Amino acid sequence: MTALEEGALDPARLERGCGYAERGRVDAITVTPGLVLAYVQGSRARPYRVQVRLRTLGDADWDRFLDAAVERPGHIAALLDKELPHSLADLADRGVPLLPGPGDLTPQCSCPDSGHPCKHAAALCYQTARLLDADPFVLLLLRGRGERALLDALSRRNAARAARAAQERGPAPLPGVRAGEVLARRVLPPLPAPLPAPPHPEQPPAYPAAPGGPDPFALDQLATDAAARAHALLTTGRDPVGGLTLWQDAVRLAAARPGSGLTAGTRALYASLASAAGRDTAELARAVAAWRQGGPEGLDVLEEPWDPPAGRFDRARPLLLAADLPAFRPWRNRLTHPRGHVQLRLGRAGLWYAYESEPGREDWWPRGTPDLDPVGALTGLGTRVDL
Repeated sequence: MTALEEGALDPARLERGCGYAERGRVDAITVTPGLVLAYVQGSRARPYRVQVRLRTLGDADWDRFLDAAVERPGHIAALLDKELPHSLADLADRGVPLLPGPGDLTPQCSCPDSGHPCKHAAALCYQTARLLDADPFVLLLLRGRGERALLDALSRRNAARAARAAQERGPAPLPGVRAGEVLARRVLPPLPAPLPAPPHPEQPPAYPAAPGGPDPFALDQLATDAAARAHALLTTGRDPVGGLTLWQDAVRLAAARPGSGLTAGTRALYASLASAAGRDTAELARAVAAWRQGGPEGLDVLEEPWDPPAGRFDRARPLLLAADLPAFRPWRNRLTHPRGHVQLRLGRAGLWYAYESEPGREDWWPRGTPDLDPVGALTGLGTRVDL
């Protein structure tokens, strides 16, 4: 913050940028070596793209930083606890300036304001400072080294330092064990019994909403579903939905969304699932209706016509006529009302599924409850089946 404020030309812009940061106008921040990037919501509807650049350190600078870090065991422990000691953050005497100084920050913004910095860039700097307070490895990544690479290098350097120290002390006497004791036959104790499975899946944690973040309800739904599947796998050894295709699983997840009608949240979920499966939301909505009607079998009935063997399908038309219904037109596993507004489809498990459409259109939607009796499958449709 000192580097930002000492290099700023207009304190008023800094004050407005601080207000933007406090009001949550800075979207998710992306940090890569030498660059901080985010979108900041200004006075216009479309957010501005803001980035702040900072020079990365060279290999010689990092060697000096690592040498300073391994000098004290407390430095390594502090870094593992996500803390950056002041003695490491300020190695000016060794020529390793981790913290930026005045003029080191190079902000850029897509807004028309030519101030240095503009209020959007200032907001990003204030928000980045909070990230640095929470995790010093953000600063180290900004200077060019990620957490994993830095800790690995620190571990290697510390091991080499310890090896040199041990070599200087000379070899220590090794404790001995008699070979007869090592090679004697032993009977190992039995393994303990496995822990009992929990009686039911636990509730997932609550996911807070964040501007520009994922839908917390969708996250909760996915976590709840994953917990139920894991519990079933633990208790039965089987994943109840492990054999589903990507499309079937997308339909299953959408069908599990409680309530009816396409709310704003449901539309977002449908759009995401449909896009992942390479379909559109209209196809997904129809497939959800079929899934709620009959599960995977209902979805198969919606999408896959097939040729049933003689028997149940052939007996359906006389049963419909006996119930004072007109002669339905057969095609493969489907029987269609002569007016074209009601249809029966035979599933591979022997159940009949009712469908409805506007007369003269091929816009069939699942309706009612599947039944072994074709007349029973039409019962819930009421007078719409009549002549």
